[in-house]
Amino acid sequence: MLSRRDFLSRSGLGLSSVGLAAVLADADRQASAASHVENPLAARAPHFPGKAKRVIQFFCNGGPSHVDTFDPKPELAKRAGQPLPSTLLTERKTGAAFPSPFKFAQYGQSGIPVSEIFARTAAHVDDIAVIRSMQAQVPNHEPSLMLMNCGDSVQPRPSLGAWVLYGLGTENQNLPGFVAMCPGGLPIKDTENWQNAFLPGVYQGTYIDTQHRRLDQLIENIEHPHVSTADQRRQLDLLARLNAEHGERRSDPRLEARIHAFELAFRMQIQAAEAFDIDHEPVAIREMYGDGVHGRQTLIGRRLLERGVRYVQLWHGAGQPWDNHDKIEENHRKLAGELDGPIAALLFDLKSRGMFDDTLVIWGGEFGRTPTVELGNDGASKLGRDHNHYGFSVWLAGGGIKGGTIYGATDEFGFQAVENPTSVHDLHATILHLLGFDHQRLTYRYAGRDFRLTDVHGRVISEILA
Repeated sequence: MLSRRDFLSRSGLGLSSVGLAAVLADADRQASAASHVENPLAARAPHFPGKAKRVIQFFCNGGPSHVDTFDPKPELAKRAGQPLPSTLLTERKTGAAFPSPFKFAQYGQSGIPVSEIFARTAAHVDDIAVIRSMQAQVPNHEPSLMLMNCGDSVQPRPSLGAWVLYGLGTENQNLPGFVAMCPGGLPIKDTENWQNAFLPGVYQGTYIDTQHRRLDQLIENIEHPHVSTADQRRQLDLLARLNAEHGERRSDPRLEARIHAFELAFRMQIQAAEAFDIDHEPVAIREMYGDGVHGRQTLIGRRLLERGVRYVQLWHGAGQPWDNHDKIEENHRKLAGELDGPIAALLFDLKSRGMFDDTLVIWGGEFGRTPTVELGNDGASKLGRDHNHYGFSVWLAGGGIKGGTIYGATDEFGFQAVENPTSVHDLHATILHLLGFDHQRLTYRYAGRDFRLTDVHGRVISEILA
């Protein structure tokens, strides 16, 4: 017979042993999987044949105004200067209805209305699906950036690009599989938006500062100042042997990531010079994209996609974000002017090269802006708009997208999504679907749980699929 004390003691130890066994089993499975994957970046097949093989994303940092770009609201002009009926809270004090200072026109056979500041992009509107009913969770930049890029507004999670690279690998072992280009870098929480988080380090995005033109400025330490290429190869071979001996006694994904980083850095010295040098492009192509930093950045993006890079993210609005609380006519016109030409050039270029049908193009920001004017501390109009996460627009084109489509709608003023409200999880589920993944099955086991990009949410937006 057991005493009560012995019974409780043995029960407690037994439960802890079961928990320990489960943790050790997870660790063994991870170690076993790692040992069987010689190259974690090798190209892999998705769950089913995807329409898209690669992604290029234009991310407008700061929150572009939907009512000034892809979601016209004539009712704002009718009620200009009048208070609007809404109980939605805004971050800052706003006043009356603020009509868009930009003209809208219908384009293409689909007749989708687009603002004059994106007139060149609008010429391709029959290839574009505009989602007008996007919603974020909070009206703050940092968490909304995290949500849009990583699927969670609070906890550090792998970015969308890292998940895509984890799922598909890359077709070019001499270049990074996931590249984030941003001239000058972001002013807030840079690397969180292209992080790998708990995924192995090889899946983190490689940041490129495209404000520079020279290769050694674009990519730090791309050339060794003292050691020849042959000597570097011998050094890496020796280091690889030492690391292999070290790794036989241990299983550490950080070591694997570091080994692959060394090898990739060496191989990039040869191929990156060619990939990032747009002088190899014909003059007509360079002129079509434009000589501005975002034209050059977009052309480099196309060259990377062409060479097998899986995910390219092009950031816009780092130095001057789309966060236009004042003078929105002046600022949005300038910002769109930097991006409209390069976007149109890319869409045309992808088509002419036969890459459009299997390349997914994405445009958008972290949230939209209010249809009411923002007021200063003195109560005067600032001629700008406050943050709005209740309803905003993004668009997609290319690989598997039904062009000439509008999905969802905001109310008559543009305050909030009222028809087919769409979460960021829905958007991510759709992107993964286009790449050939069931978002519920693309998982990674960490801390005893199978994590996924969409967490426990997400619905594929079948209405925008071709």
